[in-house]
Amino acid sequence: MNPQDHWNAIYRLKGERHVSWFEPAATVSIEMVEASGIVPETSVLDVGAGESRFVDGLLAMGLRRITLLDISAEALERTRTRLGPAGRTVTWIDADVTGDWTADPVDIWHDRAVFHFLTDAADRARYMRRLNELVKPHGTAIIATFAPDGPEICSGLPVMRHSPDTLGSEIGPDFALVDNRKHSHVTPNHVTQSFQYSRFRRLR
Repeated sequence: MNPQDHWNAIYRLKGERHVSWFEPAATVSIEMVEASGIVPETSVLDVGAGESRFVDGLLAMGLRRITLLDISAEALERTRTRLGPAGRTVTWIDADVTGDWTADPVDIWHDRAVFHFLTDAADRARYMRRLNELVKPHGTAIIATFAPDGPEICSGLPVMRHSPDTLGSEIGPDFALVDNRKHSHVTPNHVTQSFQYSRFRRLR
């Protein structure tokens, strides 16, 4: 099964609240967005948006330049349906982040739990190349992954756990780490997973 079919099947077979990564509100992500400094014109790209409530938080803050990208068309359609008229200002991209897709430059790149699925060095390089292409000068990259003491497998796939230092090595010298947080995520099945959130600022 190719990655697109894999993730479409998961979203098709499971309800929003039955996937391990479900959270009723993207609290840590929203706090990091706010700490980045935002104005109504701030543009945000959410990589691996799925059915996340992150977009709800952005819309509640008055942001309208929002792009959601996910490999699963199934997940994006569910989010579009949930948002209803509020989603009319959102740009939707059905694509693998490591594949071919285009988007306008953004002030904030956000990723909760995509990067740790990239166990192949070439895929990680493609991801970071796109990030470096799209984040504006002095913009922000917020990346959340399983922490070094987090799970080794998720949704039947192996993951690569990260620390802020390993992410810093991947993202390159044009970005500086400005904030990082450990976070204990409790799944709908009451399993605690160790995450780390890292916020980087583009230097130029």
